[in-house]
Amino acid sequence: MSLEVVQIPAGRMDNFSYLVACPRTRRALAVDPSLAPENLLAEVSKRDLRVETLVNTHGHGDHTGGNAEVLRATGARLAAHPLDLPDADIALEEGSRLAVGEGVVEVLHTPGHSPGSITLFTGADLTTGDTLFVTFVGRADLAGSNPEDLYRSLRRLASFPPHTRVYPGHDYGPRPVSTIGFELEHNPYLKCPDLAAFLKLRMG
Repeated sequence: MSLEVVQIPAGRMDNFSYLVACPRTRRALAVDPSLAPENLLAEVSKRDLRVETLVNTHGHGDHTGGNAEVLRATGARLAAHPLDLPDADIALEEGSRLAVGEGVVEVLHTPGHSPGSITLFTGADLTTGDTLFVTFVGRADLAGSNPEDLYRSLRRLASFPPHTRVYPGHDYGPRPVSTIGFELEHNPYLKCPDLAAFLKLRMG
């Protein structure tokens, strides 16, 4: 069963929240309510969805700030990687699978921006948090960041089929949604031939 990804503007830092929904069952997974959880909840109500799980792509406050409000309103369980959010109800790791109605979301551990950064894969779409943006990538100079891990995570994402859609954690690029093919052509960080070139570009 194909899943629908709904992108929702969320707050003053150009964040995006997401709903990953199974249209047939109206079950959904919510992602990163950020600092404007009311936007996500309005979309849940508009689409008459039942949110069973709230996922954080990583533990930074601009993505987790609305968790409490969404959990209270929906009764969902919180899921995240324990390196970023050790007290989440569901500990996610590489290869974890989350049922969404008749569909499944696979968890990829993509550290670098933070130790517990994850990407969600629906089979057609990647929700990349702050790992990969449209024509840009996440910071690697924060506490807990690791630029070498970020490079490896980006190389992994770049190996997905070119038609795979990319849904980033912030609206930092020329358009809100991308594809792996577009990023390989237009993202200078994915064009780096090796780790040394990446480190020079990202950390220079």
